[in-house]
Amino acid sequence: MRAIAILLACTLIGWTSALGPGSPAPGVDGVTGVQEPATTPAPQRAVLVTGASSGIGRTTAEVLAKKGFFVYAGARKETDLKELDAIENVQAIRLDVTVPAEIDAAFKIVEESGRGLYGLINNAGVVVVAPLIEVTQEDFDFQMDVNVAGPYRVTKAFAPLLIESKGRVITTGSISGIMAWGLGGLYAMSKHAVEAYTDALAMELAPFGVKVSVVEPGNYKSKITTSMKERLEARGYTTEGSRYQGQLEGLLRSRLDRGQYKDPDEVAEAFVHALTSEQPKLRYMVVPNQQEAALTIRAAMNKVVQLNQDQPYTYTRDELVEMLDGMLATGR
Repeated sequence: MRAIAILLACTLIGWTSALGPGSPAPGVDGVTGVQEPATTPAPQRAVLVTGASSGIGRTTAEVLAKKGFFVYAGARKETDLKELDAIENVQAIRLDVTVPAEIDAAFKIVEESGRGLYGLINNAGVVVVAPLIEVTQEDFDFQMDVNVAGPYRVTKAFAPLLIESKGRVITTGSISGIMAWGLGGLYAMSKHAVEAYTDALAMELAPFGVKVSVVEPGNYKSKITTSMKERLEARGYTTEGSRYQGQLEGLLRSRLDRGQYKDPDEVAEAFVHALTSEQPKLRYMVVPNQQEAALTIRAAMNKVVQLNQDQPYTYTRDELVEMLDGMLATGR
């Protein structure tokens, strides 16, 4: 996959000819030496990445820029914007996906640049950890505003450019969009919503030639939980009085910098494939180990078992296996 991605990236920035010793320069006839008409280089494809300040977003922006894409990198903090602007093939854009005015301003910048927009990566995301029976309305709204309404707002705003280019829309989901975990129910709800959003959006944009995907990472290095703790501390959060005080305090004492996990290079490569493949996958589950793959796949299969159990139209084991074999054969 890496070799294919590199080849495609070379194509995007001009040509893919690999000249050996003594080979003629591009545009020169190798026999007569007569100058031939120059081939117009393919335009540099532009991609907008939201939440590009750190973690998956930052790595993806850097990888895409190295592969020849022009990257509009969305971030909120001035220091992050300056760092992103220093990267070749990257233009930083102030973009908070919860602020319509900033989305409108970002659209104007991209539209007026004249490059068009081939890809949108809805990566901006946050995590709120709290028991569902105790979470505040403020935290509920914040979680959904960023993770669910954010992709909706940005995709809607940039849809005209993406339809014009017959481009790609890719949203960062999570394996938490397939399963859920205690104290992370709100985050899982938001990522389950991203799954439904992807399915419906793919159907609705297909007639316009726009392909849609969701990338579902497992546990990789990022600052998402560190940012969560910083928000809690800024609000003076305390676990006192919670029915889950012990669990919450244990979580907040754990290693929130996620430094124990791998860098998200594999996740970035999934975005590259979704942008460059003629037939991108609808779903890219990207996990760092077999254990996380097993947990996720078993969670999906468990739902099938529960749906099929003791209902008037139950399928037998053999019928389920036949269905599965057909899906494995076709990929759907």
